[in-house]
Amino acid sequence: MPQLEVDGAVLTYDDEGPRDGEGVPLVFVHGWTADRHRWDHQTEQFAVRRRVIRLDLRGHGESTGAGVRAVGELADDVLALLDHLEVDRCVLVGHSMGGMIAQTIALAQPDRVERLVLVDSISRMTYSRGRGLLMAISTRVPFKLFVAANIKRAFSPGYPREEVRKYIEASAATPKEVVMTDYGAMRAFDVLDRVGEIEAPTLLVHGYHDIQLPVQQMLRMAKAYPNAVVRIIDAGHELPVEKPAELTAALDAFVTDRV
Repeated sequence: MPQLEVDGAVLTYDDEGPRDGEGVPLVFVHGWTADRHRWDHQTEQFAVRRRVIRLDLRGHGESTGAGVRAVGELADDVLALLDHLEVDRCVLVGHSMGGMIAQTIALAQPDRVERLVLVDSISRMTYSRGRGLLMAISTRVPFKLFVAANIKRAFSPGYPREEVRKYIEASAATPKEVVMTDYGAMRAFDVLDRVGEIEAPTLLVHGYHDIQLPVQQMLRMAKAYPNAVVRIIDAGHELPVEKPAELTAALDAFVTDRV
């Protein structure tokens, strides 16, 4: 597996598919406490015909590194990887915190983003009552309990418990310092007043049952985008896990101008 050293971190990434395939590369950015394998279905489907790049963010998965104080620091890591791979233009896809990173890149280097896809993400971090309560008590409860409470809420009602447990264990394996520091970075994230500057065609895909970042927040955000398409899918916050085929289909339609 290839790796890249960036500012004290070693980033693990995958770079698959034909270099001369259809269109510009697809670049996938995962969310908080996740890893690049959130995009397994999309990678399998798209890499047969176009270049696909995905990474483990610093401190996540198989990458090393400490947590960050601002989402922009993670955006810098992604940009460093794109520079290393000589990717001048791409379709940028981000889930949750990854969507915050993607928006940051689209604002900082708009010429680099041909299309933008935000999956269960928002432009200003606001909270439901339940999420606000979790935030308030986050420093007072055991770390594993804090992670478990957040991950359980990320799945729609009725999702298999054994599957949820698997993702709780994987998230809890992320270093505590990374989890809590990145959580603070997300809390401070706010680009809502600037997203009107993003002219790239944008797909906003959201789970109807998302209670981490409720769909109503995304719909309010969508009004600020000058060139956005909205797709709502019957899933929770973990849309790439719960409905990977539907997400892939929505993404495929978007990048091939069928929506």
